[in-house]
Amino acid sequence: MRIVFLFIITSILSISVIANTKVTKISSNLGVVWGMTFLDENNLLITQKKGKISLLDLESKTITDIKNVPKVFNKGQAGLLDIQNKNGWIYLTYVKNIRGKGSTTLARAKLKENSLINFEELLVSRSLTSTTAHFGSRITFDESGHLYFSIGDRGVRENGQDLKTHAGSILRLNLDGTVPKDNPFVNDSKALNEIYTYGHRNPQGIFYDKENKKLYAIEHGPRGGDEINLIKKGSNYGWPIVSKGKEYWNTSYVGKYRTNKEYKDAIKVYTPSIAPSSLIVYSGKKYKSLKGNLFAGALKLRHLNHIVLNNKGKVIKESKLLESLGERIRNVVESPNGDIYISTDSGNIYLVDFNFK
Repeated sequence: MRIVFLFIITSILSISVIANTKVTKISSNLGVVWGMTFLDENNLLITQKKGKISLLDLESKTITDIKNVPKVFNKGQAGLLDIQNKNGWIYLTYVKNIRGKGSTTLARAKLKENSLINFEELLVSRSLTSTTAHFGSRITFDESGHLYFSIGDRGVRENGQDLKTHAGSILRLNLDGTVPKDNPFVNDSKALNEIYTYGHRNPQGIFYDKENKKLYAIEHGPRGGDEINLIKKGSNYGWPIVSKGKEYWNTSYVGKYRTNKEYKDAIKVYTPSIAPSSLIVYSGKKYKSLKGNLFAGALKLRHLNHIVLNNKGKVIKESKLLESLGERIRNVVESPNGDIYISTDSGNIYLVDFNFK
């Protein structure tokens, strides 16, 4: 029998125990917290979709707004998206307004005295459409000086197979925004140099596992067919030709194939959709038994998705955590000492504690 305890304490924090998982509310009323990155163990930099960056002190729970944030196109699914701290630079993805249309854009800046300085746009992607959907976008880094970030198909399915647009792709750049010479399409006049993989619908989670040198992405399918993919250089992941998802308006599958040897298969498919919006591979720093496990936020089904892989990279177990929390989990991150934090579309940030006996 599962027992759920709820403790109410007289402070700004609320704590609830859900199965063997405890969550502590760290902050609230923040809007849609899309991105989170640690400056150090006690300082968490966050983005709000509406176009705001704030610094959260995890000890004092105080929030300081960051100045000189770029103006973002906040319409539909567009807005200020991911944020990552790397080598003293703050990297951002956001949607830039170009003649009333939105383009997923990568930029970086330095943080000094609670203000962004030395701001530079690294790539204003070629992904403009009249839609306000499927912008991606997450950022991750490998150990060789490369940055990866994702862009959705912008709601135009054909973009997934079009190498002349950045939409529907995962891109790879050097940290300064230049194109690596060994990118898969640099010598292809019919493709954009920044593209690393294509055939994606809307990848809103991407993470590089440095220990195993593997790059993972998680993306939204249509009605069913969300995917976790192992990302391989130059590969085509099939969208919209291959999908296990169905149309929104009838029971037909999207695309000609459910699987096809010419396209990369997902290592995990979700049907029904969970609507994933983040992904990490856990390091094992604090919870040794969780080392190498995948965690993803679920928007539609409102839980923290937990995936266990075997030593061959195959999914052997899935768990749905924090279902009783009832929140759309937008992002999941790991702190420098191995704590796991999540953010929700309700404007909350929680610390997640796993109670192992």
